[in-house]
Amino acid sequence: MANIQELKEQFVQRFGTSTDDIQVFHAPGRVNLIGEHTDYNGGYVFPAALTFGTTLLVRKREDKGLGLASTNFAETKVLSIESVVYDEADDWMNYPKGIVNEIHQTGVIFSSGYDLLFHGEIPNGAGLSSSASIEVVTAFALLTLENQPLDTVKIALMSQKSENEFNGVQCGIMDQFAVANGKKDHAILLMCDTLEYDLVPFNSGDYKLVIGNTNKRRGLVDSAYNERRAQCEQAVQDLRADYPELTLLGQLNIEQFNASKHLIKDEVVLKRAQHVVEEIDRVLQSMTALKANDLVQFGQLMNGSHDSLRDLYEVTGHELDSLVAAARKVPGVLGARMTGAGFGGCTVSLVHEDSIEQFKEQVATEYTAETGLVADFYVCTIGNGVEQLK
Repeated sequence: MANIQELKEQFVQRFGTSTDDIQVFHAPGRVNLIGEHTDYNGGYVFPAALTFGTTLLVRKREDKGLGLASTNFAETKVLSIESVVYDEADDWMNYPKGIVNEIHQTGVIFSSGYDLLFHGEIPNGAGLSSSASIEVVTAFALLTLENQPLDTVKIALMSQKSENEFNGVQCGIMDQFAVANGKKDHAILLMCDTLEYDLVPFNSGDYKLVIGNTNKRRGLVDSAYNERRAQCEQAVQDLRADYPELTLLGQLNIEQFNASKHLIKDEVVLKRAQHVVEEIDRVLQSMTALKANDLVQFGQLMNGSHDSLRDLYEVTGHELDSLVAAARKVPGVLGARMTGAGFGGCTVSLVHEDSIEQFKEQVATEYTAETGLVADFYVCTIGNGVEQLK
């Protein structure tokens, strides 16, 4: 966690006066433990909030200004809180601006302006949801200070809508939902279609989650993502010969799919659909394993998830595959997989605490030899969703 006193001093350097009346909020990053590319297919995902994320310091202004600054960037801007518009030149500032715009749309009229200083601990482009973290913490803080009701499911939906409509990024609900609703030592079993969710205790005992950042900027994501979505929709069309009511692949169980998969004539479309249906089944098997405290089985399901994303869904790429292959060679690793959209970004591994130093050293060396890139590692604990820090 950030040093709050230091952040307050930085706030005063940017916005003046004293450290009095500054309120502090925090929203985490997130990692998806299993269940990848199932969200837009109406299936289950299994994310968890991390302990590091975005810390936000806020103070009321005397006017209707909106002061925006970040410890990660030099620029400070003051806009009007009463009219915000998307501007590409504003870069990260469009995330909090989008939230101000969403709050306006719910009919709230701001009682004053605010100065906001963001301190982000999530590496940019790593696929650990820095944008969702900024959106959710902004919404939670401004609604708190305006004495509005705090419904974290609604805050997640507001944040997703802001990213979709204001920022033009067609993300699903998982990231914002995990950031808003996470709970310490629990992961979230979320049905993306209905938003029904369950907090599942994640008792990892002597094992830790280690996130490996490939430091490969994710290039292909948008075009490949749209292509995968279209292929899944094609599979649904084909399967309607047997299931006329079908709208999403997640509505079929594995037996139903296997009985009717001959209807899918395109081999690539069949591979995509098979990944989705089997991945949803792996999430459900994971619940059974975790309830029985069977971490070995959970690790094997993580491995199965990665292999399916590599061979059937084809969204991993050389860097992620290299990092996962190196991770699996280390004694004390129960499972390793890519997490997030793919084509770069991060892996998540379940590693015995006695093996962590060896893991970092051995995996880093092998990964650099294989790719020429340098990986970063974060040993994680599962933390709370968005909250005010007293």
